Amino acid sequence: MEQVAQPRRRLVSIDAYRGFVMFLLLGEMFRFDTLAKAFPENSFFKFLALNQSHVEWLGCTLHDLIQPSFSFLVGVSLAFSLAARSTLQSPLRIALHAFWRAFVLIALGIFLRSKNGFQTNYTFEDTLTQIGLGYGFLYLLSRTSIRIQVLALVLILVGYWSLFATYPLPGENFDWSKTGVKPDWSHNLSGFEAHWNKNTNPAWAFDVWFLNLFPRAKPFLYNGGGYATLSFIPTLATMLLGLLAGQLIRMEMSEWKKVGWLILAAIGSLAIGWGLEKAGVCPIVKRIWTSSWVLYSGGWCFLFMAVFQALCEAARFHRWAFPLVEIGSNAIAAYVMDGLIASWISAAWRRHMGTENLRIFGLEYESFFLGTLSILTLWLILFWMYRRKLFIKI
Repeated sequence: MEQVAQPRRRLVSIDAYRGFVMFLLLGEMFRFDTLAKAFPENSFFKFLALNQSHVEWLGCTLHDLIQPSFSFLVGVSLAFSLAARSTLQSPLRIALHAFWRAFVLIALGIFLRSKNGFQTNYTFEDTLTQIGLGYGFLYLLSRTSIRIQVLALVLILVGYWSLFATYPLPGENFDWSKTGVKPDWSHNLSGFEAHWNKNTNPAWAFDVWFLNLFPRAKPFLYNGGGYATLSFIPTLATMLLGLLAGQLIRMEMSEWKKVGWLILAAIGSLAIGWGLEKAGVCPIVKRIWTSSWVLYSGGWCFLFMAVFQALCEAARFHRWAFPLVEIGSNAIAAYVMDGLIASWISAAWRRHMGTENLRIFGLEYESFFLGTLSILTLWLILFWMYRRKLFIKI
C-alpha cells in the first residue's frame, strides 16, 4: 500500500464540496415549490422543487443527500485534522478535543432545535446531534488500521440491519394511533421490508423510552417525520466512509489516480445499496438511515468528492469554486446563521423592500426573489468573515 503523506495545505476540494452542500441547505430559501405551483406545466421548476424537498419515505432526492454529505465530510476532514494535530499535540489532548467537539455538536444541535420553544427540546435526530453522538466513536476508530475500520463499517451495517429485521411487526391489536401513521399509509412497505416502516420499528421504540427520560411539555409518542436517535449508529458508518475517503486522498499517489479510486468506490457503493433494495433485503430510507441508505448515499458522496477532487486538485481548476469555498470554510457559522437569523433577514428585506418591489418580476417570483436577496445577504456576511479570517471552529 502507498505511504501516507505528511500534513499539507488545506484542500480546496473539501471546502468546495462542503460549501456546495451548505449552499443546497441555504437554497431552501429559493422556495422553488412556489414556482412549481405557479407554473404547473414547467417541468424544470418541478424538477427543482422535487430536489429541494425530502422524499416521504422510500428513495432519494438531491436534498436528501445534504445530511449524508455533511457526515461524510466530517470523516474526510478528520483524516486531515488528525494528521495536523498529531505533529503539535499529545494523543491525550487530541482525544479530549475530539470528545469536547462531540459534546458541543450535540449541545448546539439541541439549542437550534429549541430556539422557538418554551423549554429545551431534547431531540437527537438532526444533523449536528447525529454527528456529535457518533464523533467520539469515529475518533477512536480513526486511531486504528484501515482493516479494522472496514470491519467496523461492515459490523455496523449488518448489525443495524439485523436489529430492524428481527424486530416484531405490528400485530392485529397494534395501536396505530401511537405512531402517527395509518395502517393503510401509501408509503408503508409490505412483506419483509415492512420491518423498516415508519414509527413501527426498533428505533421508534427506543425513542419512546429514551426521549421520555428528558423533561418535556408532553410525553413523546413519535417523530412526525419518522426520524430517530439511533440513526447516529449508521450515520457513524457514513462518517467512516468519509474517513476512508480522506485517508485515500492523503496517500502519495497522483491526483487523477485518487479520483479513479473515488469513482470506483462510488460505483461499488451505489450498486450494493441499490441492489439490496431491489433484492428486497433492505429498503433505501434516509429518515431511519437504513444500511442500504448508508451505501447508496455514500456512493453519491464518493462521486461528489471525486468531481471536486478532479476539478480542484487534479485539474488545478479551482477559481470558479471560490463562492463555495468561502461558505465551506466557515460551514458551522453558515449553519448557525441559517438556523438563527435567516428568517430575520428575510423579514427585514420584506419590511424594507415592500411587497410591491418584491413583486417586480411578478407575483409568482416574489418568494424566489426574496430568497435570493436573503441568501446573498448571508453570503456577503460569510465573505466579510472570510476576508478577515474569522472562522468559527469547534
